[in-house]
Amino acid sequence: MNGFGGWLRQLGAKLKIGFSRFMMGRYGTDKLNTAILITGVAMCFLTLFTKNNFLDMLLTFLAYGFMFWAIFRSFSRNTYKRYQENRKYLQLMDRIKDRQHRYFNCPRCHQVVRVPRGKGKIAITCPKCREKFIKKT
Repeated sequence: MNGFGGWLRQLGAKLKIGFSRFMMGRYGTDKLNTAILITGVAMCFLTLFTKNNFLDMLLTFLAYGFMFWAIFRSFSRNTYKRYQENRKYLQLMDRIKDRQHRYFNCPRCHQVVRVPRGKGKIAITCPKCREKFIKKT
C-alpha cells in the first residue's frame, strides 16, 4: 500500500506543478469573481423552486452564463482589464456600504464629491474645478 500512496503523492505534486504553470500570467480570482460565482450558484438553487419551465430554463442559462463568466475572468491573460473591473466593483461596494456620506458628481468636470449625509441643502464646492452647486443631502 505504501507504493500506491507514494505514487499518488507524486501524481498530486505533478498536477500541482502543472496547474501552477498553466495559471502563470493569468488573472486568477478576486472579490468580483467570487460575487459572480455566488450569483450563479444562487440562481442554480433558485431553479429548484420555480414551477414555470420557461423561467427555469432562463434562470439555468443565466446561472451557467455567470459561472462561465467567472471562469473566463479567472483564466484571462488581460490582467490589467480584470484588475480595473475589480477596482470599480470594490468602489461601488464601498459607496453602497457608506451610510454616513452622499456622493454627487460635479456638473462641470464630473468629479465625484463626497459630502456628509443629513445636513439638508448645502453649497458644495468641487475640489477640482472650484464649481459651486447646491444639493440636498
